[in-house]
Amino acid sequence: MLRGWLLPGLFTTAGLLGAAGLFADGSTVGAVLVLPAFVAFAVVNSSLVFPPSLGAEEARRRSATDGRPVVYWRPGCRYCRRLRFTLGRDARRAHWVDIWRDPAAAAAVRAVADGNETVPTVVLADGRAQVNPDPEWVRGRL
Repeated sequence: MLRGWLLPGLFTTAGLLGAAGLFADGSTVGAVLVLPAFVAFAVVNSSLVFPPSLGAEEARRRSATDGRPVVYWRPGCRYCRRLRFTLGRDARRAHWVDIWRDPAAAAAVRAVADGNETVPTVVLADGRAQVNPDPEWVRGRL
């Protein structure tokens, strides 16, 4: 779970150090611009921009009940972020599972991605899976 916060932590630390250096050099305006930019990068690369993550079993159970797809993802993945932002508000209609939080989810992804943990992987209620799908394909399944 902590590795999902490594990249956001690095962005925040870099922003703090950069802003502190600019402030020490007398560039208050530069410091005020740099820090929020790095914090924004940290937020975009964190799990905060994704819907709440479920466990793999809970997501499968809910998908079987309501027919919505399960999206396996991990923090820092640019393809997951692209899918999330392209779907917009529709993203909340899918069941999102962080593979770094749930070993069963990582195993489910490996089972459909030739042994790799390639995300995003979308699994439909009928069991069909698509690795790194086109966001419009996912939108059509929602």
